[in-house]
Amino acid sequence: MKSAFIFPGQGSQAVGMLKDAASHWPIIEETFADASAVLGYDLWHLCQNGPAEELNQTMVTQPALLTASVALWRQWFVAGGQAPAFVAGHSLGEYTALVAAESLDFVEAVKLVRLRGELMQQAVPAGEGKMAAILGLDDADVVAACQEAAQGDVVEAVNFNAPGQVVIAGAAAAVDRAIESCKDKGARKAMPLPVSVPSHCALMKGAAEELAEALNEVRFNDAVIPVVQNVHAQPETDADTLKANLLKQLYSPVLWTASVQTLVKEGVQAAVECGTGKVLAGLIKRIDRGLPVYGIEEPDSLSKALDALGQS
Repeated sequence: MKSAFIFPGQGSQAVGMLKDAASHWPIIEETFADASAVLGYDLWHLCQNGPAEELNQTMVTQPALLTASVALWRQWFVAGGQAPAFVAGHSLGEYTALVAAESLDFVEAVKLVRLRGELMQQAVPAGEGKMAAILGLDDADVVAACQEAAQGDVVEAVNFNAPGQVVIAGAAAAVDRAIESCKDKGARKAMPLPVSVPSHCALMKGAAEELAEALNEVRFNDAVIPVVQNVHAQPETDADTLKANLLKQLYSPVLWTASVQTLVKEGVQAAVECGTGKVLAGLIKRIDRGLPVYGIEEPDSLSKALDALGQS
């Protein structure tokens, strides 16, 4: 069965994540130890004990989720799983996809996502940026609402997560205007998100310029598994292209709906959400109900995924 592994981004973290998995699989804490050695603090202890306010800081969340997904990816092979035909990650998750595809070294990825989080946090002072979820409105109407609300400020549709589910980001006042415009156009819900960093919009271009310097110091390899990238929803294996698109991703929309549709067109018959939570599984139900999604964050679910993919 042709499969794809998909890796979640910010929003999937929770204090206590992977606790049950770690009690069965030594590789979980081993992987966190590798990351902790890079970060200079005990990442596993923080993920298990919090406080949540610290775990939810962008510069902490990003390495935590990357590490959690890589740990589960490693356990998949320990359990006898086979490599998928494709990998893809939502926003931050694309870094994990590149690690899985052997394009990016795990230790280098930990360093990069920590820096990415720091640069994103610094790019827009707290309170000046905003994100909001728009539900029940066509993509084109959300884009139009942002254009109408901009009035010289930045506000853009940045996450095309599923049909009828789009996230917008930009300057706080412009996002507020866009929320009202979306409501006027018939949105079922238009609500601010509890984040201060307006990801994937033009306000992140300064952060991207600084991140580019770090990326240029890191070796990227051609991917051994095609990576469906966020910026254009197409599979890539070329190292230079993967790196260029990864940088562009910081200030460009995440085309998740199109990415999942690409996987289906490529013949993928099942997806494995390799990370904590079920955010991506929920989105895929809205994109293509015919594509089953399996989680692997604890022993029972991993066994079910192996059985379903015929790899047990």
